[in-house]
Amino acid sequence: MNFLKNRLGIVGELFGFLWKRKLWWMIPMIVVLLLFGALIVFASSSPVAPFIYTLF
Repeated sequence: MNFLKNRLGIVGELFGFLWKRKLWWMIPMIVVLLLFGALIVFASSSPVAPFIYTLF
């Protein structure tokens, strides 16, 4: 688990915390939220934005 924390920073610490507290059921929710956040950041700063917005 230390390797994950060192490589991913805050996200690694969050997943390490969830794993340690046996909150495995929350990991998929957080992954989806992180993916949506990355999609929003990518969509707002790229010329591909109009095509991404058509998905929603």
